[in-house]
Amino acid sequence: MKIDGKPYRTIWPAPDGVSVAVIDQTRLPFAFEVRRLASLAEAAEAIRVMVVRGAPLIGVTAAYGLALAMREDASNDGLDRAVAALAATRPTAINLRWALDRVSANLRQVQAPERFAHAFAEAGRIAEEDVASCHAIGNHGARILADLAAAKGRPINVLTHCNAGWLATVDWGTALAPIYVAHDQGVPLHVYVDETRPRNQGAALTAFELNAHGVPHTVIADNAGGHLMQHGGIDVCIVGSDRTTATGDVCNKIGTYLKALAAHDNRVPFYAALPFSTIDWTLADGVAEIPIEERDGREVSHLTGRLPDGGFATIEVVSPGSPVANPAFDVTPARLVTGIITERGVAEPSAAGLLALYPERRRAA
Repeated sequence: MKIDGKPYRTIWPAPDGVSVAVIDQTRLPFAFEVRRLASLAEAAEAIRVMVVRGAPLIGVTAAYGLALAMREDASNDGLDRAVAALAATRPTAINLRWALDRVSANLRQVQAPERFAHAFAEAGRIAEEDVASCHAIGNHGARILADLAAAKGRPINVLTHCNAGWLATVDWGTALAPIYVAHDQGVPLHVYVDETRPRNQGAALTAFELNAHGVPHTVIADNAGGHLMQHGGIDVCIVGSDRTTATGDVCNKIGTYLKALAAHDNRVPFYAALPFSTIDWTLADGVAEIPIEERDGREVSHLTGRLPDGGFATIEVVSPGSPVANPAFDVTPARLVTGIITERGVAEPSAAGLLALYPERRRAA
């Protein structure tokens, strides 16, 4: 995608050939900065503090982090330590574990002196696969939006939650990819962007992306979506996912479940958009089995923003001394999901529906 007319991805090999560059998403939307990651520790920290975020991008960054670790210690013990360090950074997004398993399994077949080059190349292949998957998700989802706009005979209103655009992937995005493709095809649409407390990824990142691409949009408070649905102001909801079970339960940013309930009550279609790497084929009950990351309460109790003079300040917004809980994700049961948009098409949110698109998993089981 483009920023000020220049194409960017969220992560790319640095010119030195032994490190990677990433867009520092903690600085957006007010500053665009690129950060270089040259070690396992820097990659792990970038994931942990959300310099990079979004399940697909986390997976790609972890793959590159494993490669960087092989420059420091390419032994089997070093590989095991690197996998453990990266896996511990974010527990909910399955793409992280998937990428680590894929790269580490390949490295165990390679002699230590060759491991860095092999891992770096494999991480690059994972990145390219992610771009292709997200573009395909965009094409499949855009058909849903085009059909809906044609049926309504007017511009449609799409509700998003959190950021599942190109900043959450290597390029294109998941939930925003259909919006970009449809917009570029001339489908009339408008996006309502949930602010997405506590980190405000919607207000900061989704709005930043849509601004850059020229997509009509309006930022709303998290709790406004249900009201808009009651009054016919939302035609469809599309969200991303950090982990989806084999039965179609969808884990996404905290607050997604409430949007799905409101959509169900108001008969608004509710879709999740995700690549194959986000499906956890080992899980059947998302509410019971998906680990939910508990983040620092300071994300809830404090806000950072830009001052009128251009400076920045962090302020406290919670009564001093009050305990704060900060679960980062929730699970939307499959019964509330209209469909799952993948790189292979749109699946019914069920075991049978997903297996119809991924029949090789039936053989694997």
